[in-house]
Amino acid sequence: MSRFVIGLTGGIAAGKSEVSRRFEALGITVADADLAARAVVAPGSEGLARIAAHFGTDILLADGQLDRAALRARIFDSAQDRQALEAITHPAIRQQLRQACEQAEGPYAIAAIPLLTEAGGRQQYPWLDRILVVDVPVAVQHARLMQRDGIDAALADRMIAAQASREARLALADDVVVNDGHPDHLQAHVERLDRAYRVMSSREFNGPAH
Repeated sequence: MSRFVIGLTGGIAAGKSEVSRRFEALGITVADADLAARAVVAPGSEGLARIAAHFGTDILLADGQLDRAALRARIFDSAQDRQALEAITHPAIRQQLRQACEQAEGPYAIAAIPLLTEAGGRQQYPWLDRILVVDVPVAVQHARLMQRDGIDAALADRMIAAQASREARLALADDVVVNDGHPDHLQAHVERLDRAYRVMSSREFNGPAH
């Protein structure tokens, strides 16, 4: 069981998924917050029942699945509704991530949390031993987002602005991967971090360092 956990985060289109894949290729378990988020609102789950009780059954599809588009429309312009949804889902997501990391085989585990900064950082995730931020300049992020999603510059601006700032993410970082160059450079950086994390995890660990 892994007792040393790295939180992996970064802005939209920074390349978090690619970094995650490279750690997985080195034998490291990555628990994904996006997968946990889907699990906690699956049909029959307590999370989905609580969402339906709060927002009404019109946010459910005919087959009992969550109508994500309808829910997104409800919370997009309402901070109160967004906070209500987060109060239902975030604790369950954190619990799933922690359990997955603790049960992982290997010297350490990674919790991939795209919105770690927005979700409260270390205050809400005190069991993370280190935080790794995948960082790119905003201009690179903007260009990747337009190409990846086929959107215009104005929408890319809004999507980036809706997240925490680059500076706020970097303020949380113990380690940073700058993902604006050649894939070989990224691989070398991941391998260096993997070696460092293996050394850190081998030391006597009596509890969270933060």
